[in-house]
Amino acid sequence: MSKKEQLEQEKLRLMVFKSAQELGEKIDKHLLEKYKYDKEKYTFIVPMKENFFDDGHLKVEIEDTVRGKDLYFLTDIGNYSLTYEMHGFTNHTSPNDLFTELKDGIGACNCHAENINVIMPLLYAGRQHRRNTRENLTCGSALRELDSVNRMRSFITFDAHDPGVEHAVKNMEFDNVYVTNMILSQFINDLNKEDLEDLVFVSPDNGATGRRNVYLNSFNSPYINRQAGSFYKQRDYNNLVNGKYPVISHDYCGNNDLEGKTAIVTDDMISSGGSMIDVIDELKERGVRKVYLIATYTLFTKGIEKFSKYYQEGKLDGVYTTNLSYIPEEYLSESWLHVCDCSKLVADVIYNIHNDLSISQILSDKSTPIKLLEKKFK
Repeated sequence: MSKKEQLEQEKLRLMVFKSAQELGEKIDKHLLEKYKYDKEKYTFIVPMKENFFDDGHLKVEIEDTVRGKDLYFLTDIGNYSLTYEMHGFTNHTSPNDLFTELKDGIGACNCHAENINVIMPLLYAGRQHRRNTRENLTCGSALRELDSVNRMRSFITFDAHDPGVEHAVKNMEFDNVYVTNMILSQFINDLNKEDLEDLVFVSPDNGATGRRNVYLNSFNSPYINRQAGSFYKQRDYNNLVNGKYPVISHDYCGNNDLEGKTAIVTDDMISSGGSMIDVIDELKERGVRKVYLIATYTLFTKGIEKFSKYYQEGKLDGVYTTNLSYIPEEYLSESWLHVCDCSKLVADVIYNIHNDLSISQILSDKSTPIKLLEKKFK
């Protein structure tokens, strides 16, 4: 991956898969800055080969020594842009492919490394966190498998859909890091005071109310008039379409008088975006002046055409997300899409864990938005 020199005097090493290469290189630079090393000469990244064979099997080869090192594997299981050939067909990598690749990479060096740590921002099968019918607890099973690996020290994810999945492990540390400060720092800086004075924080469904409350409380400032609302989904449980029960309607719970307010709709991810589009329509019918969506991950599994259309029509004012999972290059040029760089946050977490420092401040600090609001309004 890089021809830069390894830092022999340091035990820290980054094992960056191609799926997370861009993010990994940014993290590497932040860590070099922390250690005060020349970013042009050195790197913490260990070169790896990721080989897919024509029959669909894969193999990871480590191209430098990791003996006695503290390894941090970085993968993005949401990166579908990578391709491989199988029986003459071109396949795009799936979360299953990339999780298997992670396990293969760990297996290639777990007898030699001193510690193994996994950084998986977008949690594998994160929404398959509970059993509703005769189905596997896929997320918990995957974590249990990693938990059993020799020398496994910690697992780090960001804004897990359900943090309760940590109960699946008992040996390794499980850290769920929130990106609220990173997103709100850019959001507050981008908006003018008039758009921040009268806010309504909205959860698109019952499952997102906790996340909505975090954002609501982050704006606990005398300069802000704020209220909360939420939608709940009426579903047709008699029909299963594409693995989901269709949503019949979104019903709103909260003050219906939203005239002139700025709405902030928060969730951990936007998948197809269908529910978000419905929520925007409902909010506009209630007189909301501006609508912003905040989601740690924007998958856009059905494309971005509807979001672009709503932006052009003045129904949507912006989407704020992170670079913790893959976003196609052509999407990044959209003026309504604001991507917050979280590489320094990841580097801070790695630095503290590697040096046996507390990460409590990183996990629990909620003071940044309030400080920014005071600065903006004074």
